[in-house]
Amino acid sequence: ISACWSMLYRHTEWINNVRAGSFSCQGNHIQASSKLVAFNSEDPDGLFLKFQLIFLFPPLDLVTDMDFSPFDESLLVTCSADETVKLWRLCDPELEQSGTPELTLRPGQGRLELVHFHPTSSGLLAVGSARSPLIWDVSSQDAPLAVLEPHGDQVQSLSWKRDGSLLATSCKVRIATVARITGVVALCVSHCLTDSSTRGVAMLPKMALDVMSCEVVRLLQLTDSCIVPISYQVPRKEFHDDLYPDTVGTTAAMTAEEWWQGGNQQVASLLSLQLHPVWTQREQLQHSALFSSLRWRKSVSTPTRGPKQSSPLSTPSSSAAPSRSPSSTSGLSSGFLPSPSPSQSVKAIQSLMGPTSKFRHIQGVVMHRDTHITNIRGLNLTTPGECDGFCANHQRVAVPLAIAGGQIAIVERSQPGRLPDTAVPTVQNSGNVADFCWDPFDPRRLAVAGEDAKIRVWKVPEGGLKGTLTEPELILQGHTEKIYSVKFHPLASGLLVSSSYDLSVRLWDLDRGEQVKLLTGHEDQVFGMAWSPDGKLLATVCKDAKVRIYDPRKSTAPVQEGAGPEGHRGARVVWVCDGKYLLVSGFDSLSERGIYLYSADSLSSGAIASIPISISPSTLIPFYDPDTGVVILSGKGENRVYIYEIVPEEPYFIECSSFTSSEPHKGFAFLRKTECNVRDVEVAVGLMLTKTTIEPVAFKVPRVKKEFFQDDVYTDTAMWWEPALTASAWLSGSNGQHKKMSLKPKDMTPVSEAPKEAPVRKYLPSSVYLEEKTDEQKKEELLSAMVAKLGNMDDPLPQESFEGVDEDEWVSEYDGDVCSEKVRNCLYSLQLWENNQL
Repeated sequence: ISACWSMLYRHTEWINNVRAGSFSCQGNHIQASSKLVAFNSEDPDGLFLKFQLIFLFPPLDLVTDMDFSPFDESLLVTCSADETVKLWRLCDPELEQSGTPELTLRPGQGRLELVHFHPTSSGLLAVGSARSPLIWDVSSQDAPLAVLEPHGDQVQSLSWKRDGSLLATSCKVRIATVARITGVVALCVSHCLTDSSTRGVAMLPKMALDVMSCEVVRLLQLTDSCIVPISYQVPRKEFHDDLYPDTVGTTAAMTAEEWWQGGNQQVASLLSLQLHPVWTQREQLQHSALFSSLRWRKSVSTPTRGPKQSSPLSTPSSSAAPSRSPSSTSGLSSGFLPSPSPSQSVKAIQSLMGPTSKFRHIQGVVMHRDTHITNIRGLNLTTPGECDGFCANHQRVAVPLAIAGGQIAIVERSQPGRLPDTAVPTVQNSGNVADFCWDPFDPRRLAVAGEDAKIRVWKVPEGGLKGTLTEPELILQGHTEKIYSVKFHPLASGLLVSSSYDLSVRLWDLDRGEQVKLLTGHEDQVFGMAWSPDGKLLATVCKDAKVRIYDPRKSTAPVQEGAGPEGHRGARVVWVCDGKYLLVSGFDSLSERGIYLYSADSLSSGAIASIPISISPSTLIPFYDPDTGVVILSGKGENRVYIYEIVPEEPYFIECSSFTSSEPHKGFAFLRKTECNVRDVEVAVGLMLTKTTIEPVAFKVPRVKKEFFQDDVYTDTAMWWEPALTASAWLSGSNGQHKKMSLKPKDMTPVSEAPKEAPVRKYLPSSVYLEEKTDEQKKEELLSAMVAKLGNMDDPLPQESFEGVDEDEWVSEYDGDVCSEKVRNCLYSLQLWENNQL
């Protein structure tokens, strides 16, 4: 609709003489149905409706937001600064409008800022208080269906997803979106400006458009003194149904209760031809049947909670009992909002927002500077994309240097602090380094892959490296071109796998110093490799946009193959969910980074789930913690680290808080689980390499009862630093598994065994606030307060403790005339109280 143009209606069609003013609230200040417009006004009468002015609110009640029902144009919901939500049944303009709302809700959550009808269910509202969204079924006045998690600051907007399944909110300090927009629709319109400043804008429903003039959008602009209709039209000579695709109908698909039970029915669409004038009569019939099934329960105005009385309000002429006045005590007079049970809360949140993660608020914290290794000089910043940048184990760190000969600095973790300005201990690889990794079962053995197609295995001396190591323990030769990457086997000691530009993947037995397997089938560069948790299978992701799984002991060809990420910048692969799935981080055809999940049993079916993350040239390097199901993704040269929990069912990816470093990092290496401080609920500890430092980063889960061992977070962890079998045993067909250990300290009690605490009421019961005191009680309280101010005459005075002054030089404050004067003042005040003059 690039030729769409805008126009102002004639001044005769403007709504003039309004006093919109400026209001401090988050609402839109104006809403419209096909027949009515509601807007805020500075007039002492508050909210107005046009085309006939209808007074709704008394003075001093600021209407913060409003919304017309999508299923009944005569229903208007408002929220206001007096902490109420009111539902109004609007009459025809020629009739006198009642100033009494059909329904009044009192959430008890403070000032209310936002309110929206549900797009598919009748009688369902989303209400935004100052910091917490609520979901409310108007057929139940006692309490909301759900009180969602409080935000860190003021809630600024609410929006239902069009199908009504999700609710998105935005906050002043953060944005939490629960629905990702997968496409972008742009409407190219000309800007239409008026002389007055805009106080709000409302869009008219499709049914109100002049389709014979090819009007596609009509806005109502609220200014300081008028409401200006603005029409956007496509220049056509007659009605064109291609301009009007099927639009959402005006009949609710289900009730609020059906939606809360898990229903997902959608509102039936109106055909584009139904917008044509010949359908006008049918459209009127549809409007007359709206909201026919809605019933509200209303409570009689009593000072205490009483029996409920229900009255149908299906039509404006209902003879229901009058609703409660603002001054009446509602069913929430107890002083606090009734909270559902924990199981109900979890179920409600999951049904609305999807599964939640106990790691949602995970925090990355850089440890104290005393643990840092600083003054790293000559760091190599041009390692290949297949390399992690550096590697570490619990004893030492290997860092590549930009020095001729492919030197790698070896730094002991037991000696943090500033490195000397002179040369640090290194291994000299004799060629440019492509990739390197520590043996998980021997913290002194380092395998280095070079661009000269050789793999050199180095052994650091006991006590650490003191100088330059020039002679490797072993050299492996077999590849004919540059090597991409090397990985040790997770269970078998002395077993190494490598990939190369010669498009081959080779297995090496370090004990025999020779190649034992040659895997084929790749048609381009191998981006990444990963062993399965049980050590039986090897997964690879390739530049030819394929993901493959090998069973090296049975076949040199892949046993499974499927379509991988389309991008050619790079990719990584890791096994997740006990080896049931493969997680691949890569790029799509538009070079946007994302993560993809594949079933390990059916790669040919393609990715079962994916999620885009960001646009950046750096490949995301995943670290997966099998104990928690959390994957941490970092990119070389970036500040932000992304964190997700991976679950074996939909939605598969649960986004958690991310970690942002103060400066770009060059790589992340994670340590074994025993490095975590369980008393501080650390679930992962990594080393972050910057341009000149190595800084430990702890990833913590916020918990209240830290004095207990969080056994729901810390399951028994695999001792992957101990081999389960030898390379020769694995090659002969044997399998093994790691032993497991508990991380619980002996002096800590599991949180699951912690004594249950009695729930504490946040507020006193209403009887405390409503209790009336007698006049005698009030007099006694006043007299006690006055005597307390005077103090006890037997108490020693401060000056009595001073030295150097004789006792007879002091005059007591309560002696003689002074004391008498104060007593007279007290008695006089009491007399005034009795005479109702004070």
